[in-house]
Amino acid sequence: MDTNIFDRLKKGIATHSPEELRQVAADFAAICPENATLELSGDLGAGKTVFVKGLAEAWGIEETVTSPSFTIFSLYRGRRNLLHLDAYRLHTSDEMEPLMVDEFLHPPYCMAVEWPEKITEWLPEDSWKFEFKIAEDGSHVVRMKSNQKAETA
Repeated sequence: MDTNIFDRLKKGIATHSPEELRQVAADFAAICPENATLELSGDLGAGKTVFVKGLAEAWGIEETVTSPSFTIFSLYRGRRNLLHLDAYRLHTSDEMEPLMVDEFLHPPYCMAVEWPEKITEWLPEDSWKFEFKIAEDGSHVVRMKSNQKAETA
């Protein structure tokens, strides 16, 4: 377990392969509190789904994780339930209620939300916020934005 993952993520971690990014996610998964919501922001292709794949692998989920762009969300079961939500095709938080996502959040769970800026009003205030970018050198950088939970961990 990477006990310094918070500090590293706050500074930003550059990865040079999908495997490296999945390992960063696995390091975070080891210390991620139960029943957490992760907001994953960033451009297309910046690594959000790869990060979710790393979480799934760390929690013993054997199903293949894919982007739920067209299905809106996917549920995976392992040592922790993982709900992977892609809000890209949504326009407002009002569209979340009919999806009944809350009905699938059985502890212990993690809800990883791509494109969270589309549904910010629906998300809990104590979400863990991550930013994904592609650097000029082609590396993929993941950075955790400061929030209440990260500051107290």
